[in-house]
Amino acid sequence: MGILLGVLAIIAVIGIAFLLSNDKKNINYKGIGIMLLLQLLITWFMFSTQIGQNIINGISAGFNQLIEYGMVGIEFVVGGFVIDEGGVFFFNVLLLIIFFATILSVLTYLKILPTIIKYIGGMISKITGLPRVESFNAVNSIFFGQSEALIAIRTQFHHLTRNRLYIVSASAMSSVSASIVGAYLQMLPPSYVLLALPLNMFSALIIASIISPVHVPKEEDTVDINNVTDDKSIFEAMGNGALEGGKIALIVAAMLIAFIASLELINGLIQLVFAGVTLQEILGYILAPIGVLMGIAPNEVIQATSVMGTKIVTNEFVAMLDFQPMINDMSEKTVGIVTVFLTSFANFSSIGIIAGTVKGIDSEKAISVSGFGMKLLVGATLASILSATITGLFL
Repeated sequence: MGILLGVLAIIAVIGIAFLLSNDKKNINYKGIGIMLLLQLLITWFMFSTQIGQNIINGISAGFNQLIEYGMVGIEFVVGGFVIDEGGVFFFNVLLLIIFFATILSVLTYLKILPTIIKYIGGMISKITGLPRVESFNAVNSIFFGQSEALIAIRTQFHHLTRNRLYIVSASAMSSVSASIVGAYLQMLPPSYVLLALPLNMFSALIIASIISPVHVPKEEDTVDINNVTDDKSIFEAMGNGALEGGKIALIVAAMLIAFIASLELINGLIQLVFAGVTLQEILGYILAPIGVLMGIAPNEVIQATSVMGTKIVTNEFVAMLDFQPMINDMSEKTVGIVTVFLTSFANFSSIGIIAGTVKGIDSEKAISVSGFGMKLLVGATLASILSATITGLFL
């Protein structure tokens, strides 16, 4: 029964994307089918084989080791401020972003990451028939934040039609930055967070390719990795990475303060009229039918979908903080589904971030992004549902 519901959910997601499509005749069905198959194979391999389990455990161990290194730096600077057993969220979680951003900056300066991303993107392009820029951007979005991923392809922006711009923006919104993954791993089960990275990459391409199909001439289908960084030395890369990481940590902290406080304000206003009712509960009931199709148990669906709804209207950190205390009381399947759903930037605030980034690159194209902003959020949310549903099929 669970598998049947999951299949129905996948059909529903693809169907909604099809209804939103602006060029139904030119949808690349072969590429979409290949990417769906790859998602199923990746999830099966990671969950159902010993090699897959070893890979997840190895990657988790690697991240945990990096987290330990990062904590040494954090303890040196702010260790005296940790006043209780649980520590302080800003110090113990958000400041790790600085260290991870530094590592990414160095790997980018050394051209290690751009080269890996270019060739993986090229393989995806060859297998699926998608353009190289879109494929490169999808892989790049696994490692870098929304702004950084789009800036990395700024030299190709003059080639991007409205549909191509939608696809690269959708990849940016449906992904998460590797600099933030370390923080996620402190809050949610690592195996599901790590699985979400490749699943969301393919889900974003699947949904965006249905909504905005593209066909690109070969002469315009090139990727340039020479201008991905302006750093002149490894030490400049370290410094700029640390500064960028610090900025991200402060931005996340500021957004958490604003969103959590605003959520409390909204709940206070709602309870003036409906005692004991919260926005999270309202969102939970609205999304409950989708949650059941995704495979969430009926007795857990309201709690789970309330967290999912919170993520859409605020951001993933607020939702993760809400979900963290529930994890031990929920089934493994629900935990996996919700964790994968939460591991993306698909929320209202991302529309402004992406539009602002594109405006800094090409002000005319920013008008297009603002025009399809809500469609972008719907597509990215459908991508999150698709990834989470596929996860649920194997739990």
